[in-house]
Amino acid sequence: MMEKTVSIIGAGNMGGGMALNLLARGYAVHVGDIDITKEQFLEQKGAIADILPAQSAIKSIVTIICVVDGAQVQDVLLGHDGLLKAPADDLQKHTVMLCPTISPQDVEHFADLLASHGVRMIEAPMSGGPKRAQDGSMSLMVACEDALFKQHQALLRDLSSKLFHVSQRIGDGARTKLVNNLLAAINLTSAAEAIAMAQKLGLDAKRTLDVIEQSSGQSWIGSERMRRALTGNVHPPGAHITLLAKDTQLAMQTARDAGCVNPVGEAATGLFAQALERGMGDLDDAQMLRLLQG
Repeated sequence: MMEKTVSIIGAGNMGGGMALNLLARGYAVHVGDIDITKEQFLEQKGAIADILPAQSAIKSIVTIICVVDGAQVQDVLLGHDGLLKAPADDLQKHTVMLCPTISPQDVEHFADLLASHGVRMIEAPMSGGPKRAQDGSMSLMVACEDALFKQHQALLRDLSSKLFHVSQRIGDGARTKLVNNLLAAINLTSAAEAIAMAQKLGLDAKRTLDVIEQSSGQSWIGSERMRRALTGNVHPPGAHITLLAKDTQLAMQTARDAGCVNPVGEAATGLFAQALERGMGDLDDAQMLRLLQG
C-alpha cells in the first residue's frame, strides 16, 4: 500500500489535477497547500489534507512538489517543517518529484541538496494544463537515472500518457520544458496578433479561427487560448499570464547562457513583460488577445 501513497505539495491547477487523477486510480494522496480552500476541496474528493512537507517524507513513498518557482521549492525543502527536517531514515527511503518550471541551475542545486540528505530526485516538469493533469494525458519531461525511472515508472505512467525520459542528466527536464514553453509563448502571442488583425480587417474572428484550426496556421495553444478569449471563458483563469512571463524570461536567459540568438523568442518575451507592466499578470493568458488588440 505504501507504494501507492503519494504526497503533493502545491495543490493548485496542476497539483490539484494530479491529485484528482491519482485518487481516481486508487492512490492514497496527501495534499498540502498554502490555500486551505484547495486542501478542503481535495479532502472532499478523498485526499488526506493539510500535510506538512516534513510529514510527507514519513507518510508517503514519493513527494510531488508542484509549486510555482525556485523560492517556493526552497521553502518546501528547508523552511519551517520543510521536507529535509524529516528523520534521516525516512529521507533515505524517499523520492522527490520536482515539477515546477525553474532554471536548470536551480534544478541542479535542489538535486544536490536532496542528495546530501540521501533523497533521490526525479526532475519532471509538466505541460498540458489542468484538464490533462486530471485525466492523465499531460506531458512529463523526465530527467533522472534509469534505475530511478524504472522504479517509479508505474506512477509516472499513471500521471502521464505522454511520458518522455529525456535524459539521465538532471537539468535536462528544465531545458526541454523551457524550449517548449518558449515556443508555446511564441505561438500564443502570434495567434493573438493574428486574431486581432482579423478583427481589424472586419472579419468574423470565430470563423477565422475555425479556418486557422483546419489550416497551416493551427497550433494547439493558439487555438485553445483564442477560442477561450473569444467566448469569454477566462474566469477563473486556467493559466495566469505571470507563468509564461516567468518561463519566457527563464528561457531567454538559458538561451543567452548557451550563446543562442532568439529574436522571435525575445519579441514574445517582451510582449509578456508588457502585459505584466499593464497589470495583467493575474489574468488568464488567453487575455493576451486584449494586449494585441491594443
